[in-house]
Amino acid sequence: MATIKPFRGLRPPRNLVEQIESRPYDVLESDEARAEAGDNEMSLYHIIKPEIDFPEGTSEYDPRVYEKAAENFKKFQDKGWLVQDAKEMYYIYAQTMNDKTQYGLVICAHTKDYQSGLIKKHELTRRDKEEDRMKHVRVNNANIEPVFFAYPDNAVLNDLLMRYAATEPEYDFIAPIDGFRHQFWLVSDDADIALITSEFAKMPALYIADGHHRSAAAALVGAEKAAQNPNNKGTEEYNYFMAVAFQASQLTILDYNRVVRDLNGMTAEEFLSALQKNFVVQDKGTAEYRPKVAHEFSLYLEGRWYSLTARPGTYDDSDPIGVLDVDISSRLILDELLGIKDLRSDKRIDFVGGLRGLGELKRRVDSGEMKMALALYPVSMQQIMDIADSGNIMPPKATWFEPKLRSGLVIHKLD
Repeated sequence: MATIKPFRGLRPPRNLVEQIESRPYDVLESDEARAEAGDNEMSLYHIIKPEIDFPEGTSEYDPRVYEKAAENFKKFQDKGWLVQDAKEMYYIYAQTMNDKTQYGLVICAHTKDYQSGLIKKHELTRRDKEEDRMKHVRVNNANIEPVFFAYPDNAVLNDLLMRYAATEPEYDFIAPIDGFRHQFWLVSDDADIALITSEFAKMPALYIADGHHRSAAAALVGAEKAAQNPNNKGTEEYNYFMAVAFQASQLTILDYNRVVRDLNGMTAEEFLSALQKNFVVQDKGTAEYRPKVAHEFSLYLEGRWYSLTARPGTYDDSDPIGVLDVDISSRLILDELLGIKDLRSDKRIDFVGGLRGLGELKRRVDSGEMKMALALYPVSMQQIMDIADSGNIMPPKATWFEPKLRSGLVIHKLD
């Protein structure tokens, strides 16, 4: 059962939160972070993207960059831009996108639950990215940014969340760039704290929605610290890492689409003909066409949109991986027809999050940069949970969660 705890969050005073908060470190490049931070010395980018404090072109993996992160983190605390709460508590973080609000509980999860598999993952991690986040956690002795969890719907916790949602939040702002509303409440009541802890203790599993590298890094650093302490009891702060956990049914997963540079030597006519072996192909004209159901795809090629419906027998409904549209398209289009074997490394393919819309796919093809685009029907949270429960791993570039968590609303110190 899930072991969680409240914590003494380190966070901005209410009047400074909009100057400090930022997008997550991994959704933007260094030059974008430099531009967004501008002359704002309070921007969290100085801690999570500290290469912006060096000349352009400085590697984000330069040892001086990690040292700068720790220097800036101390500066933020010394200047009172980040202040630690006096009491251990939980927090509630709500995000509103397109008139839909999802409510998350900010918790500390135990590293042993990650190591034992009770915290379930659906993506592979890369060791170099794990090591980068481990260095960042080590040098700051803190989880600066949270992991994004999902948990099975829980009526008791939902009632608590709705009760707090009816009160005035600690933070309430519209973020730049994404334009979404972000709200934040403090859960300091002892009875409510005990209730949250006990309800999570009944859960057989938690699911990583986003932040697999942060999860791995936090768990590995926690294990390092535990091994270095001969008197480790398992209750020390470093044995826990920060996450925002949302009810699974509230989460929004957008399509994660593909654009490809060439047709592997085929003409457009030859490619459309080859597709008919495994798909029913229908010309939909020049107006944007979005897939309506699972196993239907939208192809944009030479100024026209096509519907591709996978034929019976091309997927297995009993296989949690084989039934996914990302797997069907990877096997039968990208691999079999276009010769794209490795989605992570092949330079002929790129990926476009659904928030950018079909217009971005059209733009990249019409510009001549890409030859064709493929729009997919989004996976569901239930599919992700089923795959994680089965011990399988999602194909690469399968999920795109929106809205992204804003960073800097609260930080977890490991001491």
